[in-house]
Formats: sequence, structure tokens, C-alpha cells
Amino acid sequence: MGEVFGVVQERSGGARGRVRRAQSSRTDDYAAIAEIRAMLGPGPFTLIVIFVSANRSPDAISAAVMREFPGQTVIGATTAGEIGENGYLEGAVVGVGLPAAHFRAQTLMIPDLEQFPRHLSIQDVLRIRNGLAASAPAWPSEFAFLLCDGLSMREEQFVSALGPALGGAPLFGGSAADGVNFQRTFVLAEGAFRSNTAVLAFIRTNCQVKVFRFDHLVPTQQRMVVTAADPSRRLLMEINAEPAARAYARALGRDPDQLSPFVFAAHPVAIRIGDTHHVCAIQQVEPNGDLRLFSAVDTGQVLTLAEGQEISAHLERSLEALSPDGPPETILACECILRRLEVEETQVKGVMSETLARHNVVGFNSYGEQLNMLHVNQTFTGVAIYPPLGET
Repeated sequence: MGEVFGVVQERSGGARGRVRRAQSSRTDDYAAIAEIRAMLGPGPFTLIVIFVSANRSPDAISAAVMREFPGQTVIGATTAGEIGENGYLEGAVVGVGLPAAHFRAQTLMIPDLEQFPRHLSIQDVLRIRNGLAASAPAWPSEFAFLLCDGLSMREEQFVSALGPALGGAPLFGGSAADGVNFQRTFVLAEGAFRSNTAVLAFIRTNCQVKVFRFDHLVPTQQRMVVTAADPSRRLLMEINAEPAARAYARALGRDPDQLSPFVFAAHPVAIRIGDTHHVCAIQQVEPNGDLRLFSAVDTGQVLTLAEGQEISAHLERSLEALSPDGPPETILACECILRRLEVEETQVKGVMSETLARHNVVGFNSYGEQLNMLHVNQTFTGVAIYPPLGET
């Protein structure tokens, strides 16, 4: 766990803003982290978050972080793309600094997601939250930020178990990614990039905040029943008593050989929980015709085929809704890899980047997103951070 306290005088925006942002496309990993440190400017920081292209060396990045940010709490994740000052990036490192003048934070690393009940104490989490509240009793806002190994397949169980300790604190997060390789993902915690790991940060601030989630997908009337599945491995094996890939392709009027990540992005399946549909995004077709998903489904569940609205116009409307009195100072966001694939396939990357930049979005493309007690897919999830009440 890590914590830093301190007060400095700052102005809103730029290198002296309430939230500091930085990015580097330098190919040398040490030089990239040095540039991040220089762009973030002087601290003290209560927390630094970095998003790192999966093409970079985790060992070199972690060594550079230890050198450039000695004694500071730094967490992060590998990505399927980054979001920086001018929108979408690729192959870069992006950094976010939360200055101690406006934020308090503590982190908790869960080192073995396969055995997380042994490492997750609800009492410890409550102690962290209560300690943060006592450290800044006049500060009104709190939220939790979670980064998970995106190939652990444990996000659903973890956020569900964590729920009772959240109290009134909203949680959002993203699953670390590996580009489009799906081989190995890493979370940065306690000085090293680690697999099978999660890191949870509780954050308290005098800024106004809004945790949110949106997607551009609309459920259709076409429904299918899961007749065989393995939730522990996120495998969908049969739909309507037919091999899953064949049944899914039939629903789209396609040949199974035509299925691809771009098709999955445009035509996901969803399950209904309460009054809301939640996407269960498809990752790939297995050699035997099973569908591997980004989140779990179980036998007997009803799937609804979903279709997307135009993604760039939907993003504009959704971010405008978060900006009734002007853009937030920063939006820290986790956006699903399948949204990024759709953006590139439909050639609206430039328009989307301009919108992201105008609304001060920073973050990464993930293998799934978390919101409160749910693990979700194909969403844009994050926290909008506004000036403290009465300030501009």
C-alpha cells in the first residue's frame, strides 16, 4: 500500500492542473518514462498511473519507473492502445498524476487472482476507506479504480467479492491488455509488472467526480439460448443446441469462416440484468467451433444480438452529456479493445480522436471494463473529474 500527503498551490489546466497528464512516444523505454516524469511536473503526487503499450519491455519500464519516481506510488497496465492529449495513440506511454493538493489515495495489490480470497480482506479495504475519510474529512468525493490482469478470467468473481466493502464509493476499472495478441497481460504494482494480479486504488478528492459507463449498442429482437457453456473458461459452446460459432454466424446470415474481430465488434451478444443489457463481447472462435468471450455466460441464459449506433456521433453525445457546463478537467477512461477495432475498421479514428481530445480524455484500451460489481465489455467506462465546487 502507498500514500503521500502534501499541499502545493496549483492552477487548473496544463502541467500545473489539478490532474496532470503526460505522454511519450519515444522508442527508448527509459527515455519515455523520463519524459513522462518531466511532463507531469513537480509533485508531490498521491498516485501516478501509467498505461504502457504491450510492445514495450515491462522490465525496462518498471526499472525506469523505480528510477524516475523513487518512493512514489505508481500503478499501471499494459494496453491494446492508449488515449492521450490528441486522442488515440499506439506504441506510447501515457501517464496521469494525481497531486496531493487535491487527492488522497491508497492502493492494495492482490498478487494471485486465482486465489484472491486469501489476499482480499474486506476489513482491510474498509480500513483503507475509513483512513482516507479521516485524512480529509472535508473532501466530499471518493471513488475506487481497479486494474486487473486481462487474461486472468477472474474479474467477475473479484469485483463481486469486493462489492460489500465499497460502501457508497463507485468503482470503475479496466483489464490490462496485450494489443490483439491475447498472450500475456501485465499490471504494474509495487514496483513491477505482474501477471495474475490486480491493483485497487481508493481515491478521495476535493474535486467533483462522476463515475460513468456508456456504450453505443442497441439490443435487437433476435434472441438465442445458451445450451452449453463453461463460465470458468468463458467458453460458449452451444447456442440453441448447435455449435456456438455456427449458430452465431447463422444469426448474422454469414458463413462461420467469415467471423473476425471486426464482425464481433459490430455484432456482439448481450445478457439482460434487471432493466439493462450488458454486452458479453466475443474474443475469438476456438478451433473446435466454441466462442471464447471476454466475460462469462452460463447454460440457460438468454443472449440478445446487439447492433451498434454510429460510434463517433454516439461518443460526441455521451461526452457532451458529461459536460453540461464545459468539459471536465480530465476524464480518466478505460475503453474496450473492440470499440477501438470498430473505430479503425469504420475509419473514424480521426473524428474520435478529436472528440476525445476536446473532452480531455486520457486512458487506455482494455480487454474489459469494471463498473461497481460488474465486469462489462465493449464499453467506455471512467471517471469525469471536475473542479471543486465553487471553483473554475
